[in-house]
Amino acid sequence: MIAVVLVISGGIIYLKTQTHAPTDNAQQVIKKAESTSDWLYFPSNDKNKPMIIFYPGALVDSGSYSLWAEKISEAGYPVYIVKMPLDLALLAPNRGSQILADHPDRSYVIGGHSLGGVMASRFAEDHPKKLAGVFFLASYPDEKGSLKDTKVPVLSMTAGNDQVLNHEAYQKAKQYLPTDTEYQEIRGGNHAGFGSYNAQKGDGKSTINNQNEQVAERLVKWLKREIKR
Repeated sequence: MIAVVLVISGGIIYLKTQTHAPTDNAQQVIKKAESTSDWLYFPSNDKNKPMIIFYPGALVDSGSYSLWAEKISEAGYPVYIVKMPLDLALLAPNRGSQILADHPDRSYVIGGHSLGGVMASRFAEDHPKKLAGVFFLASYPDEKGSLKDTKVPVLSMTAGNDQVLNHEAYQKAKQYLPTDTEYQEIRGGNHAGFGSYNAQKGDGKSTINNQNEQVAERLVKWLKREIKR
């Protein structure tokens, strides 16, 4: 029994050392958010627009997405960046359900980065009520989170220099997306650039310095154009 506890404890400690922490710039923005044990919340005074629920990538601290999340909230969409146990959405794929329970009359858009997007698509498939849209950042759904028959808008955003995304799996996963899914690519961007954290092993080199700004701008344009209130 002691050996099992030691193995588990060691695994947890190891995972924590592998977590990608927010940059200094992101740390400053985090201070503006309302923080609980389950999420970072960037509020909006607009009560009509849908709320945004976001699932972080594997081993990426939730605060790493604060730069673009703040911009989305400034455009009128309240943003919840969900905090995951050990920074793995795989361990709590249903965590967004509490947000829905707290706002039963409000529609929502859900998105995720990398592994977080896979879990977000499963959540969307399991919670179709009030679902207004789904977006993927360097990510894709799997069969359990198939959205091919959904009637809501779907956005798939990738980056030209992303070497972390499994491109073969990404192409195969298009069978689980609606035929009218919107595909966008950020030229010169990379996998880590969808957040604001340290370089990710195996990733390509980014040749731009405004990827977070582009993410925010593209998401806001898509939300305004495609998402019904």
